[in-house]
Amino acid sequence: MNTEEFRKYGKQMIDYICEYGQTIDTRDVAPTVDPGFLRKLLPEEAPQKGEDFKRMLDDVETKIMPNMVHWNHPRFFAYFPSGNSYPSILGDMLSSAIGSIGFSWASSPAATELETIVLDWYAKALDLPCFFRSDAKGSKGGGVLQGSASECALVCMMAARARAIKELKGNHHDVHDSVYLPQLVAYASKEAHSSIEKAAKMAIVKLRALDTDCRGVFRGDTLRQAIQEDLAQGLTPCFVVATVGTTSACVFDNLVEIGQVCREVRSIWFHVDGAYAGNSFILPEMRRFKEGLEYADSFNTNPNKLLLTNFDCSAMWVKDVKLLTTALAVDPLYLQHEHSSAIDYRHYGIPLSRRFRALKLWFVFRSYGIVGLQKYIRNHIALAKRFETLVNSDDRFEVRNDVNLGLVCFRLKQQDRINRDLLARINQSGKFHMTPAMVRGKYIIRFCVTYEHATEEHIDYAWEEIKNYAEETLAAECPEEIQEQVLPATKKLPKKLTRSMSTRFSFTRSVSREIFERQNSRSQLTDGCTPIVIVDTDDILESLQRASRMNGERSSNDTYDTDSTEEASN
Repeated sequence: MNTEEFRKYGKQMIDYICEYGQTIDTRDVAPTVDPGFLRKLLPEEAPQKGEDFKRMLDDVETKIMPNMVHWNHPRFFAYFPSGNSYPSILGDMLSSAIGSIGFSWASSPAATELETIVLDWYAKALDLPCFFRSDAKGSKGGGVLQGSASECALVCMMAARARAIKELKGNHHDVHDSVYLPQLVAYASKEAHSSIEKAAKMAIVKLRALDTDCRGVFRGDTLRQAIQEDLAQGLTPCFVVATVGTTSACVFDNLVEIGQVCREVRSIWFHVDGAYAGNSFILPEMRRFKEGLEYADSFNTNPNKLLLTNFDCSAMWVKDVKLLTTALAVDPLYLQHEHSSAIDYRHYGIPLSRRFRALKLWFVFRSYGIVGLQKYIRNHIALAKRFETLVNSDDRFEVRNDVNLGLVCFRLKQQDRINRDLLARINQSGKFHMTPAMVRGKYIIRFCVTYEHATEEHIDYAWEEIKNYAEETLAAECPEEIQEQVLPATKKLPKKLTRSMSTRFSFTRSVSREIFERQNSRSQLTDGCTPIVIVDTDDILESLQRASRMNGERSSNDTYDTDSTEEASN
């Protein structure tokens, strides 16, 4: 493809992107395909000769787009927002066009310096402690853009591990670091993101997942007790994670209490994960939730979740950059340069090669301004509060979280099984997409405002449809002779969902206690994107009883219901 062809097809692609954004509401939010569907639609081998761009674009429209989950759809209420504003897309396009590999200042001076400047802008916009900024007088800290919050957690844990081991080694430089690994302990609440567990596995650090209070908040007393127990056993606490805006219910941990406990133990690195809600600190009225951040050694937040910047882009700040780079620096001669005072971001993270991520964030800040970004977030909060009011106005439903941002956790005042069926009916329709969580012991449906241009009409329409699906779900639980009395005459009598359909579209999996105990992941930290695991529920007992009945029937007439067999084995 030459320059003129790129100019031609580039314009076509921009037109396609614009058309996609303008007509996205005409598409289903999510597909209902099964794994392996795309292999049946594409050739077994790559083409020997290049193909026409129009044909490629046609295949995108007919084979790819119908089978995507459209995260920026007006009726996508799952997970958290995935920002892909036009300024961000343009910044990413330019970054791809420049094609720089910014591992050091010498390899891309402007890319390095823009990242430093934008992260200082960002820190000021969020009103972070001055020690996180590189331009603050006397500061040892600074920021860096990572690919995800998972990377932020891992590199901070590695820095914490390195600092703790250095103190334990003292003058015993001939002893390998691995000798001290069994002594190290990290702490997080059971509501922390699963990336913390993965980071602990990769860093080979023991992780303790601690209980929260009745509101899901990680508290200082719980942490202090766990630390005291470990100190008494001769262990070394080295890393503590608190969350502002948990995945399940957007709960804010008590940073003041946790930070004060961390301050008491010299070996602890205190990390605050604010992947979603940390961006809300751009609003003065939300800054009460960052009280205690002055105790933190590091903090991260994802502008792709709430600041209209497309993935991947995760901002991380550390109080002392040297502690981070000491743990991660590998400095061969061929990567060194004469500008020793300059920042080399290859020492700040896992990869050597780095994309020019700062460009899209710079475009977003300049296009919207702080006021525009504040307006966007306030709209999400107002719409979530509107949905909360609608839910509370219906006696059949309840809200199970404190609605401070764009997330509302709601449910029918019924058994968890019925709420799972409700979510399954919603998702199976393709009209909406939502995800579940377990909040304070109950299965709930997460309704998160994600669409950039969301309005009250979108919320009101969603609520009316949710009520319709709730009526169908409740009616399906009634005997057929009663269903006609509880549903309008215009409604088709609903059937009870099969177990396979219910578990698939409600993101739920029931397992026996034996299977649960054999799993690799022991801490069970949540991530918001994998199925809810239900252990030893009545559903399993019912499945076993149903399997027994089926076996008896099969032996007598040699016939069976395929879905029921699947249900019994689930």
